[in-house]
Amino acid sequence: MKRVMIQVKGKVQGVSYRQNTLVQANTFGVTGYVSNLSDGTVQILAQGSEIAVDKLIGWCYIGAPASRVDEVIVEEDEADEIYLDFSIM
Repeated sequence: MKRVMIQVKGKVQGVSYRQNTLVQANTFGVTGYVSNLSDGTVQILAQGSEIAVDKLIGWCYIGAPASRVDEVIVEEDEADEIYLDFSIM
């Protein structure tokens, strides 16, 4: 299982980025969550098979139709919590 924390910078709040991330995560079979941060970025915790998580990471660079992604930062996450689904926080 692969687990990463993703930070997405750009015009990613107020453009349905979280909702679109939820749809993509469910499509790829990724669990975890997506949330808005106070600095205007979106944070995603993604866990699942390496292929599924990599697909979600690739989608993050494209984003929602109305978004503008300037930067995607991906860091391995070593926590051991298990998420059974993907949710918007």
